[in-house]
Parts: sequence; structure tokens; C-alpha cells
Amino acid sequence: MARFDRYMLSQFLLLFGFFALVLVAVFWINRAVVLFDRLIGDGQTALVFLEFTSLSLPKLIVTVLPIATFAASVYVTNRLSGESELVVMQATGSGPWRLARPVLAYGLIVTAMMTLLTHVLVPAAQGQLSIREAEISRNVTSRLLTEGTFLSPADHVTFYTSTIGEDGVLRGVFLSDRRNPEQRVIYTAAQAYLVRNDAGTTLIMVDGMAQRLNTKDNRLSTAKFQDFSFDITKLVSTDTEVTGSIRNMGTLTLLTDWDRIADETGARNGDIAEEVHSRFAQPLFCIVAALIGFSTLMVGGYSRFGVWREAVIAFGLLIGIDGLRGTFAQMVLADASLWPTMYLPSLLGALLVAGMLTWAAHPSLLRRRRRQAVTTT
Repeated sequence: MARFDRYMLSQFLLLFGFFALVLVAVFWINRAVVLFDRLIGDGQTALVFLEFTSLSLPKLIVTVLPIATFAASVYVTNRLSGESELVVMQATGSGPWRLARPVLAYGLIVTAMMTLLTHVLVPAAQGQLSIREAEISRNVTSRLLTEGTFLSPADHVTFYTSTIGEDGVLRGVFLSDRRNPEQRVIYTAAQAYLVRNDAGTTLIMVDGMAQRLNTKDNRLSTAKFQDFSFDITKLVSTDTEVTGSIRNMGTLTLLTDWDRIADETGARNGDIAEEVHSRFAQPLFCIVAALIGFSTLMVGGYSRFGVWREAVIAFGLLIGIDGLRGTFAQMVLADASLWPTMYLPSLLGALLVAGMLTWAAHPSLLRRRRRQAVTTT
């Protein structure tokens, strides 16, 4: 029997790896398309794109793992049942509770992976991602140094440069400033330079012209200049200091003084409680997902027509329990003292699994009760 346990466990892990890889790839492609448009459109390199997508992978994997756990559990159980392997094991005296042992081991292994992700890898990746996003937003080249493209570094501001020389000189510069509704200004210059100093960032335009339109009387005035400095500090830099976020903090840090963390990050106690306990509750849900997929199919038993109906029921149960997680999370956000409710979905799932395994182990018990009810009536 121990060899059969190892066989089942190996099948679970093999199919889990397959489903996890496929689902991560699908979700990653959807995420990568959005990041590609945003980063490449802002003039970032492919290396920056790969870095951002890599840092977003841990959080994406956390979302995918429970689904992959459930899918592998249903698929393997269905295959073992269809090939009569489970039927043979049950005929030798192994009941549903005994057969659930490798499923529990499988769920514990996935739970260990999820624990490592939620407590260590995801906070570290999110913290590094926040730092890199702040660096990108402070980078002048990501805002202005993209040749041949009309850019909007700020609302009501348009910038264009035809070419950028190897020496950093901007040629064919166009700058439209419409932030003042009473006066619109257009600057054009043959060349321009970006100069950064402690005070901010200045655009030095050479051999150009400024056109000002007074919107009140529609009067247009023009002025040519040999050189002109334009302060663009507010255009290329915003308040991008990396502020503390509870999602970027380690679990041990979040378990300390909540009042201090609330002062540093501006988060409420409910936010902190939900973040901390979700990191513990999410891994436990993987055990429930594995056991629900197995126990629901065990209740259905062997059928030459397949177990698609039981698989649909199992999926519906999983969706319902996962929906409860979102409901209880909202309650904890409103009142931090309700944090024990974060674990109720996993507890409810465990009770459902226990009931279904008992039903599968004693199917005649329900039939006997029905027969007694019919006789009584």
C-alpha cells in the first residue's frame, strides 16, 4: 500500500506541475501584454520588461496554485477511477479515508510551497517591484527621450523630438504647454539639452521660437530666441518616494506593533489583520482544494460514463468556498477583531471533505435511511 501511496503522490505532483505551468503561462502572457505596452511605450528596454514580469511572477503563482492543485486532484482521481485502479484498491479493503492519505500529503506539499511564496517571496518581490517602479517614474529618459513619438509626460503637456544624437542632443524639439487655460504656449527649437541638477531638471532649447496664444482675446504673440531654459521638473518627476506598504513587509514584521505600522503606512488595523491572516489562510486552502476534488469523485464512485457531473459539483463547491473567503476578508477589513473568520472557509471545506469521505465509505448507510423513511411512510 505504501508503494501505491507513492504512486498516487507522484501522479498528483506530475499533473500539478503540468497544470501550474500551463496556467502560469496563460496568466503571465495576459500580464506581459499590458506591461509590454506600458514599458516599451515609455521607452524602456526589453531587460526592464523582463525584470518587471519576473517580479510579478510570485504573486501570479500564488493566484494559480490553488486552481492547479484542484485540477490535478480531479484529473488524477478520474484517471485512476476510469482505469479501475481505485476500484481494485477498494476491493482489497482500502477505504476512501485510507486512499485519501496520499491526497493529504499532496496538499501538504503544495501548502509548503504556498507558505514560502506568501510569507517570503511575494513580499520581497512586491517590495523590489515598488522600488523599480519609483526609479522608472523618476527616470527622465523614460518620460522624454523617445525619438519620433509624441509623448504626454503630464496632463495638457505634449513633447516631441525627431532625433536624439549619440551625444545626447535633442533635435527637432516641439513642446506644447496647455496647463494654463488662459494661455497656451508652443515651443519649437532646432536643438535642446536636458540638464539635471539638485534643483531639478531643465530643458535648454537653442535656436527656437515661442508662440503664446491668449485664449481670452485670441491674440497670438511669437518670440524667437537663441537659447531658452524651461523648467520641466514637475513634468518628469512626481512624488514617487517609495512609501511603506504592508504587502511589501515580511510576516514577522506585520506580527509586531500594528499601531506603529499603521502610522508608517497609513493602513488600518483591519488591512493589516487581513494581510497577515490571508498569508496563513491561503496555503491551508490548497489542502482543501486537493481533498475536495478527490472526495467528490469518490462519492460518485465508478461509472463507465465518466465522472463529469461530480467534477462539476466539486468545482462549484470550490468556487463557493473561495467566494466565502472574499466575503470574510471584507469583514476583517472592516473589523480587525474578526480575523478568525479568515480560517472558516478552510474549516468548512474540511467538514465537507469529512462528510463526503464518510458517505463514500458507507454508501449503504444513506440508502438504508431512505429505505426506512419509505417504509415508515
